[in-house]
Amino acid sequence: MSSIKVNMDLIRKYNIPGPRYTSYPTAVQFEEHFSPEEHLLYLEQRNSTPREISLYVHVPFCFSLCWYCGCTKIITRDASRGTLYIDYLEKEMDLLKSRIHPESKVVQLHFGGGTPTFLKPDELRRLGEAIHSRFTFDEQAEISIEIDPRRLTKEHITALREVGFNRASIGVQDTNSEVQQAIHRIQPFEMNRDATEWLREAGFQSVNFDLIYGLPRQTLETFVKTLSDISKLNPDRLAVYSYAHVPWIKPSQKLLNEDEFPSTDEKLNMLKTAIEFLTNSGYTYIGMDHFSVADDELTHALENGTLQRNFQGYSTHGGTDLYALGMSGISQVDGLYYQNTKNMDHYYGSLDEQKWAVEKTCWLSKDDKIRRDVIMQIMCKSKLSYQQISQKWDIDAATYFAPEIQALDALEQDELLKRSDGGIQITGQGRLFIRNIAMQFDRYLQEKRAGKTFSKTI
Repeated sequence: MSSIKVNMDLIRKYNIPGPRYTSYPTAVQFEEHFSPEEHLLYLEQRNSTPREISLYVHVPFCFSLCWYCGCTKIITRDASRGTLYIDYLEKEMDLLKSRIHPESKVVQLHFGGGTPTFLKPDELRRLGEAIHSRFTFDEQAEISIEIDPRRLTKEHITALREVGFNRASIGVQDTNSEVQQAIHRIQPFEMNRDATEWLREAGFQSVNFDLIYGLPRQTLETFVKTLSDISKLNPDRLAVYSYAHVPWIKPSQKLLNEDEFPSTDEKLNMLKTAIEFLTNSGYTYIGMDHFSVADDELTHALENGTLQRNFQGYSTHGGTDLYALGMSGISQVDGLYYQNTKNMDHYYGSLDEQKWAVEKTCWLSKDDKIRRDVIMQIMCKSKLSYQQISQKWDIDAATYFAPEIQALDALEQDELLKRSDGGIQITGQGRLFIRNIAMQFDRYLQEKRAGKTFSKTI
């Protein structure tokens, strides 16, 4: 895909709070209500026939606190806590296995955190073997893990390969030492280099880097140096995230010195520079904050219209039921989303009683499903076909969404999209503002503006 030029005036104009749409409805709509009977009945009906499955395993432990972090985590130096946690993950697996059709296959497995490599190599082997012994895996399954290179060893990587892992995401964030000190994450570049080399030597098919822009002490100059540094390691994918400063939600972010944050214009220039630098370097801009090399599966999925999006971000696997294991994990099973408790004692206590550790649920109405389909078409295909939506949901899409379509006037005037009788086509420039476009079809946002609930769209 050709390089992209970024219009700073438009970035300033559309930099407003909004959802990231890893789901619709978003997690804000989840309710603290759980009916075990209703839940089990739904899973039984859903699994009356074999299905493709994605599994997510949340490992919440970290050895130290990164002050910018918005993840659900537990800070501890007690490495033995991993063993007990795996005991309970196995109990949760057994509950889930009993509700999954025996011929269903896992096509995607992801370990996230926290820090999954907090676990010792033998614990990673044990956890991987526990999952494989309970679930059937597709031969081409994508098995990935998030890695913190600061405590990574070759033994970790050997263990991961032995239980089938073939993709890894390395948390880099920034390579500048001053920025690392400001965010309480000291990570010399050599650690990133060694981790990348070890993964490739071990036969991992894909290596992703995570970067963040908008951090304290970052300047445009230092961020360009970070981009230059990581480009030398030739990652297959990059996720370049906007730092979301939400101390009212994540109190640890109050430890950051707000006087050291880059200005809004400086931050937006970092985004502009990242997009132009990476697309000029041969990466394809997938959407939102994701980039991939030309021969990557994400790039192919974008080009052939099969790109998907779920709680794990952009994905090549569509139509799968996502089951999350571990505290705080969010599952997505067609018309039902549900989230495990974020309290470890409650998580352990529920499983000791052989009960689901679910705390929040969201049951989708038909309108929710229709709007989810529309928003995911926008997020993944950069277009919307009225005919496709009409046929699938037995509605007249142009009439059903008449107010929303009318509300796209300003976006069309800014050349972010084009409307026709058949639907909406998002322009190359418009893909930078994909969240803003999707927001026009979000019924919950129309009822109540985003306010402090969401991070900025840019």
